[in-house]
Amino acid sequence: MSIVETHKIRNLFLGLVFDATGMVSFLIPGIGEFSDIIWAPISGWLMTRMYKGRIGQLAGVITFVEELVPGLDFIPSFTLMWFYTYVVKTSRKGKVILV
Repeated sequence: MSIVETHKIRNLFLGLVFDATGMVSFLIPGIGEFSDIIWAPISGWLMTRMYKGRIGQLAGVITFVEELVPGLDFIPSFTLMWFYTYVVKTSRKGKVILV
């Protein structure tokens, strides 16, 4: 298995775990929104570590905001970023390509 495939599988697994962690706040009424205050900066930082460059930084900001805003925890931002990175990418000419 190549290094790229290993990173791809690792990022999918971690993304699913991190998305599930972000959704846990739905299970704990009252405490859940407080936990988002702690989880939001952690999830943003994790996103920038998993996906490098400007797109990773942008995804980190989006994840941070998504976790902070009440009611948006259901959005699987890590899984969506994995899908974008490994399935759909934009070429430099602006065309969407499937990887």
